[in-house]
Amino acid sequence: MQEQELKKVAILGRPNVGKSSLFNRLARQRDAITSDMSGTTRDVKKRIVTISGNREFEVIDTGGIDYSSELFSKVADFSLRAAEAADVIIYMVDGKTLPDEEDRELFYKLQQLGKPLALVVNKIDNDKEEERYWEFLEFGADTTFPMSVSHNRYFNDFYAWLEQYIPAKEEPQGLELTEDTQIDPFDEIVRDINATREEEDNEIRVAIIGRVNTGKSSLLNALLGKERSIVSDVAGTTIDPIDEAIEHDGYKITFIDTAGIRRRSKIVGIEKYALARTTEMLKKADLVLLMIDATVGVTELDERVAGLIEEHKLACLIVINKWDIREDKTYEKMVEEIRDELKFLHYAPLITISAKTGMRVNKILDQLTAVYGRYKFRIPTSELNDALREAMKRHHVPSHNGAVVNIKFATQYETKPPKIALISNRPEFIHFSYKRYLANFLREKFDFEGVPLDIVARKRGERFDEDE
Repeated sequence: MQEQELKKVAILGRPNVGKSSLFNRLARQRDAITSDMSGTTRDVKKRIVTISGNREFEVIDTGGIDYSSELFSKVADFSLRAAEAADVIIYMVDGKTLPDEEDRELFYKLQQLGKPLALVVNKIDNDKEEERYWEFLEFGADTTFPMSVSHNRYFNDFYAWLEQYIPAKEEPQGLELTEDTQIDPFDEIVRDINATREEEDNEIRVAIIGRVNTGKSSLLNALLGKERSIVSDVAGTTIDPIDEAIEHDGYKITFIDTAGIRRRSKIVGIEKYALARTTEMLKKADLVLLMIDATVGVTELDERVAGLIEEHKLACLIVINKWDIREDKTYEKMVEEIRDELKFLHYAPLITISAKTGMRVNKILDQLTAVYGRYKFRIPTSELNDALREAMKRHHVPSHNGAVVNIKFATQYETKPPKIALISNRPEFIHFSYKRYLANFLREKFDFEGVPLDIVARKRGERFDEDE
């Protein structure tokens, strides 16, 4: 007699909705890593679970469904494969946010499989928050449960529903293996996804830009600790960008020593080519060191060069070079003048150095890795919306000609730089000054020093990557 085949239950949902916490609760153990960071689950786990004494089933904890990167897309595909192999599907959403169009589309796709399917609205931590659960009834699910996995609330009805599809365990009377014995499809999925690994995001491409003769090549040499670029006092010596990589604090940092950027009226021949090449290299950079000559200060051309940073939405560190031979100005006065001239780079930290003597050059590498960490940071959805509510409580969204403008929720849909979409009933009427207020609020709340924040307003279901 063959062993009774266990029913298979798959837990699906987007990142950071509580799938691993539910898995742990069902398995009565804590070996799946749970955190508020989106995309924590990489390894897919499965366990044999017993409920009501003698009802056994196999539960699988899938990775979050997220198509924002190549690896996340693979995890999402494996998650959908798990749903196809399962007998019962649990789809989880974050009850602290409003229903999301992507969640709705994924849920409809799972409904088409024709299997027992429950929508679990997680993070309903108290009776007052239960009103948010009703928003999700618009999904039209046959079975919807409010739940708080972390507080162990509202589980009775969920277990009762699950028991309908999990038969009582039969006493085994011998195990017969035949040639027809098939590989457990969950085993295949677990093996495939656990063999998939994400390359660590530890490579930083840094462009060094600035006017001619601000000390870019000297800084590169100081950072590398060796002569790599030709250095002279003749403006425009460096023509082609030169790449050089070093290791620092677990990161591979590749510097792009760009050609000096001259005034367009004076660019001729090969130097015109060098400017175009510099612009091309900026498209490949993550972070920019903007070099300013302390003996000259910020010129009109410096502002134009700095404008390239804003255009490409790059992280930035302002480097004031030649501090050892500056004119007799106080530090505070110099910084105030530079900040005033480069208002649109208000988010960039500033450091004064001397590439020639090496003064404070060693601090640049630590600054680079810190800024890059913020550049690739993703705000957990629940924390983002908590911050949004706090910001709107301090300053309400201005109405437009008497029409009420509401922001329903926010989601971060991209990193490098962080891009945030505000889902609104009237996105076209959210003024740029209010977006700037929200950007400054989030910048202070989550420490985005050195990083541009891109905030767009969209209607529900509208693509986030469309230009404003």
